[in-house]
Amino acid sequence: MNALTAMKNMPISFPGLFGDWELNIDPVAIHIGHGIYWYGIILAAAMLAGLYLCMKQSKHYGLTEDNVMDMVLWAVPCCIIGSRIYYVLFYLDLYRKADGSLDWGAMLRIWDGGLAIYGTVIVGVLVALIYTKRHKIPFFAMTDLAVMGLMLGQIIGRWANFINREAFGTETTLPWRMKLWVTSYTSIEVHPTFLYESLWNLIGLLLILFIVSKGRRFDGENTWFYFLWYGLGRSWIEGLRTDSLYLFNWELFGQRIRVSQALSIVMAAVAAFMLVYNIAVKKRSPEGLWVNRVAAEKARAAAAASEDAVLAETLLNEGPTAGEETDAVETEAETAEAVETETENRESAETETADEEDHGSAD
Repeated sequence: MNALTAMKNMPISFPGLFGDWELNIDPVAIHIGHGIYWYGIILAAAMLAGLYLCMKQSKHYGLTEDNVMDMVLWAVPCCIIGSRIYYVLFYLDLYRKADGSLDWGAMLRIWDGGLAIYGTVIVGVLVALIYTKRHKIPFFAMTDLAVMGLMLGQIIGRWANFINREAFGTETTLPWRMKLWVTSYTSIEVHPTFLYESLWNLIGLLLILFIVSKGRRFDGENTWFYFLWYGLGRSWIEGLRTDSLYLFNWELFGQRIRVSQALSIVMAAVAAFMLVYNIAVKKRSPEGLWVNRVAAEKARAAAAASEDAVLAETLLNEGPTAGEETDAVETEAETAEAVETETENRESAETETADEEDHGSAD
């Protein structure tokens, strides 16, 4: 299927829902220099929202806000680069000049669109592996937290595709169809697949926040649920899109293989297996969760500190024992007796000296 490209300076409408009402948003929000694009603004907002959610949820996973901030500082730039590289590699023909040479400038113009979520996920996993190993944090405790921020980022970030008039689906007559213009005189009415994915992820995030995370039995449960949920949704939505990345010229059942659709199916299958294996086979229990282990260790440390404080206070406030009092009395008596004996001896010696002096004088 050939990809359709909509004009970015033409209006968007939903004729089945709002009739002739149109919305014409300039992709450039602020015309300064090369321009500040809505695409970048929305992605930045998505990142900040995901970061805020992760920081607020971190204590429920045995992590700190500092853990989140440290990892994000590495993950965000790396994931943007990875996402762009992934997209360019699978859509390399879009970045060639007329003579067939590569247009490096076009590759760097990220504000024109062209990021792939799977590039983000792959690089994000690598960054998380390195970070958690270095800081001695369980990998899946971190990813259980991270997937919530990722989902919120995807919910918001898909609206950047709406502003750019991209990532839409095939033509349809459904009531919620979206009308776009491919030339100044030709329009198409298509599936708003950006909206499908945004809503699908919203449902998934709510499920994680209010159901899955509340009954977690093992670190990684949120993670595998995310891959299952997103994989199922993306495999269906990708089949509607006209701008899919294809796996070279490979075919399956006479159809070219869409990269994202194939990855989504494999990802969902692996995630389903891991969930069943850990819940039904290994029968994981919440006691093994990192957050519970951290809480147990803190409780032990607090109990030990409390015992030490009580012991120290007891020793400080404790008076002499009966035995110690008896020893003190005996010591005092012995001292008095010794003084008395020494006095008597001295007096006797003085008496004898006086007698000798008297005898000497008489002689």
